[in-house]
Amino acid sequence: MAENKTQTSASARWQVEALGSRHAGRVMAGGSIAGSGTMAGALCDALETKDGQVLGVMAGGSAGQAPELAGYLWLARLAFDAEIQALGVAPQYRGRGVGDALMRAADEAARRWHSERVLLEVRAGNAAAMALYRRHGFGVDGRRRGYYPPLAGGSEREDALLMSRAVGV
Repeated sequence: MAENKTQTSASARWQVEALGSRHAGRVMAGGSIAGSGTMAGALCDALETKDGQVLGVMAGGSAGQAPELAGYLWLARLAFDAEIQALGVAPQYRGRGVGDALMRAADEAARRWHSERVLLEVRAGNAAAMALYRRHGFGVDGRRRGYYPPLAGGSEREDALLMSRAVGV
């Protein structure tokens, strides 16, 4: 169940909010955030789901300009767990705490849902994402060999690492 509630953390300067259909235009304008694996159309469809939530950070918007999507996290609600379907941070906002703010907000949503664990999968070669997930307590549970298609310019399929952590850890 999506809630239109802004969440902040004392240590974070980014405000994370539940995105809804009113954000579809900005999501489409942002296109696919490079490396997230999710196209804007699929993300817009997720804005309408009743079995999850799309969390986002909007940035900018000063001097008469509309805010842009700095980052998002698509969280699905499962029977006992929550699963991160996709996470993306626009290149100009990477390394500035947007991903950390989104991960904290996902944990808060999973707690509200009374989920036992948060699950995700990630390309084995995505070092930045792996570092983010490890900082937030995720450990590797398994591997899907050759799961992802080659990245642009590549010829080899890439493994997916399955990761999880208990909620509230």
